[in-house]
Amino acid sequence: MGLIDKIKGEFIDIVEWLDQTRDTIVWRFPRYDNEIKMGAKLVVRESQVAVFVNEGRIADAYGPGTYELQTQNMPILSTLKGWKYGFHSPFKAEVYFVNTRQFTDLKWGTQNPVMVRDPEFGMVRLRAFGAYSMRVVEPRRLLTELVGTDPQFRTEEVSEYLRQMLVGRLSGALAKAEVPMLDLAAHQQDIGDRLAGALSQELAEVGIAIPKFIIENISVPPEVEKAMDKRTEMGVVGDLDRYTKYQTANAIAEAAGTPGSGMGEGLGLGMGVAAGQRFAQNINPQQGYPQQGYPQQQYPPAAAPGYPPQGAPQQGYQQPPAPAAPPPLPQQTQWYIAVNGAQQGPFDSAALSGQVSGGALTRDTLVWRNGMAQWTAAGQVGELAHLFGATPPPLPPQS
Repeated sequence: MGLIDKIKGEFIDIVEWLDQTRDTIVWRFPRYDNEIKMGAKLVVRESQVAVFVNEGRIADAYGPGTYELQTQNMPILSTLKGWKYGFHSPFKAEVYFVNTRQFTDLKWGTQNPVMVRDPEFGMVRLRAFGAYSMRVVEPRRLLTELVGTDPQFRTEEVSEYLRQMLVGRLSGALAKAEVPMLDLAAHQQDIGDRLAGALSQELAEVGIAIPKFIIENISVPPEVEKAMDKRTEMGVVGDLDRYTKYQTANAIAEAAGTPGSGMGEGLGLGMGVAAGQRFAQNINPQQGYPQQGYPQQQYPPAAAPGYPPQGAPQQGYQQPPAPAAPPPLPQQTQWYIAVNGAQQGPFDSAALSGQVSGGALTRDTLVWRNGMAQWTAAGQVGELAHLFGATPPPLPPQS
């Protein structure tokens, strides 16, 4: 190799980064104390940013594209170096390539339980895990705040820093969400979106954003899981009374349909009796049970025929129906009679017979009852004819 070739070999004429990894965020171009030739080619690929650093001070940054390094397109570095326009000498500078693509499927998890206050269960210890994605949005800030002079900055170096930060924000995000433990599974995506926004806002000072934050699972202590299972069972059952009736109906149907069990006839009889009781109560709801809104009576209400009154001890067999009471006697007609110009009475039929026997009531005696227009001689009233049938008429006058 000649002297000229040796001198040319000491100068760098192309600066680029071919990333063959999947987790490198920042990569420093290896210069090996060689100088970069003025007019060298800088190749910046998609999702890359090239940043020049001169003696620890950040200079020019370049987005995707191909550049010929001249003083015209390196204004900051030219100022730092004190180059004049048209300077063509080689120069020394650090070149950092920053990967701006989105790094996905980064895992996170809580090493220790996170305490969260729940309105139903009180203080609860939660564990959670999931994944998130990150990307660099401000390469200059990232180099200044996190990378420093590290020649290769990888995702594993920032993941621990991010994990500590997100665990500290998890309890606050759950508290702000105000979601009960029973509903956490349905709101995991909403909580993850809130955490992504909160983390991106806080990580902006180091040039990093969190586009996606996924909560795959939130686990609670076993005792809380048991309590949640019981609450879920109660919600599935719903109305306990309806559930009991449903279970009873199924059991009756299964027992009645089992041949040779001897239970079909007995169950049918029991169902018939119960149906009769419900039918009687539906016809006269005041019998059997008092209605709400009415004061309780001092004595128990009468029960339906064939059933014991409310409050009476239940017997194994039905009591026979009580014999029907006879109807009330018909009301007798009351009569009034006129004796010696005076009204006497009232008299019923039996009393009138006594008056006839005593001679106070004759066929010519005036009588009256309710419904008659006027006083009438007893002999002219058909209803009283039987009183005078056995009595001989008065004797004719003697001549």
